[in-house]
Amino acid sequence: MSAMGMPLIAHRCGRAYGPDSSRRALRAALARGPLAGVETDVCLTRDGGLVCLHDPCLPLVSTATGWAHERSAADVLASRLLTADGRASKERPLLVDELLDLVPAGLTVQLDVKAHADDALARRTVSALAAVLAARTDADRVEVLSFHAAAVEQAAAHGLAARLVIWADYAPEELARWATGRDLRGVCIEHFLLGAPIVGALRDAGLSVMTGTVNHAVIAERVLAFAPDALTSDRPHELAAELAARTPLAA
Repeated sequence: MSAMGMPLIAHRCGRAYGPDSSRRALRAALARGPLAGVETDVCLTRDGGLVCLHDPCLPLVSTATGWAHERSAADVLASRLLTADGRASKERPLLVDELLDLVPAGLTVQLDVKAHADDALARRTVSALAAVLAARTDADRVEVLSFHAAAVEQAAAHGLAARLVIWADYAPEELARWATGRDLRGVCIEHFLLGAPIVGALRDAGLSVMTGTVNHAVIAERVLAFAPDALTSDRPHELAAELAARTPLAA
């Protein structure tokens, strides 16, 4: 597949442009040019808030302490997001509603549910997300992602578009049957696992196939050989430019 025209998703709102899932990163990603969508992780707070954070263990991503589900939304929003080198930035975490208001209409918004080793928390997070989306007119552009099978099952049960994220390539036919049996939209595969058996099984089952994060053109070229429906990157615009420079335009 050519690099030209490949739908690009800004991972963690475009983490190359600012702290993970921050307003600054998102604005910079949107300002650099066209995108197919934006991805961020979502964590549930003690009082039912939904904050855009890569990890529910707050010291890993912010100046807050403890776990997201142990703290109130106000506590988390009072913290500051960490930069790539671990320093406190001026950016505070965003609520899901805030993120959806900032992303222009027409762009897909992927919300990756995070709940460390806690399937029950993952389900509660999805139920809280479903309640938020029920009050919005743009819920149809949201896709729920998760490494937790329980989370994507819960999302599909709520009538939300859902996609499982995987780090393993065993039993692809069984995976395809499981996903279709639960009305998932598709699967997001880490790029190093892409191969004909798993992509073929998923495609044959009518499932959408996307990649995990790809930031380098040489890797992206290998990924594009499997024709994913979209490619996720921390630096989508730079990656597209590098691919265009490496790939001859079609005649």
